[in-house]
Amino acid sequence: MKPCFSDARPRWIPQAAPGWTDHLILFDGVCVLCTSWTRFIIRRDEAGRFRFVSIQSPQGRRLAEVFGIDPDNPQTNAAILDGVAYFKSDAALMVMRHLRGVRWTRVLTLVPRGLRDKLYDLIARNRYAWFGRDEACLLPTPELAARLLDRSQQEGSP
Repeated sequence: MKPCFSDARPRWIPQAAPGWTDHLILFDGVCVLCTSWTRFIIRRDEAGRFRFVSIQSPQGRRLAEVFGIDPDNPQTNAAILDGVAYFKSDAALMVMRHLRGVRWTRVLTLVPRGLRDKLYDLIARNRYAWFGRDEACLLPTPELAARLLDRSQQEGSP
């Protein structure tokens, strides 16, 4: 499957994501930090807008491959908001704009992306060593399970 990005532009800049479910977050389902991040979002997402898909699922692998993310060694998460896919620190900051109690973080977008992403990359490279890794995707809580995309919800998406 050919990635949506052009090799001529930087790889992890926001890009169009037409046809994909809006308010969708692709996350590493075996990463303890990443699953904690999804629970953090759920607790603060008063409108219940965000949905999640694990990169280890068939739908998650497909989405990752479309955006050039290695599903076996993900370098970034992704968040699709208003038809645009965001990656690395942009993804986290764009999601937080919609969450109760952390909207103030939008000021962090004033920090150049290159600096923000260096910190993101440091954490991403060490996430399993620092926070842990599960051998399989964690069993979701009922609240998380209700917001995970299943095969029927993803049918028809590119």
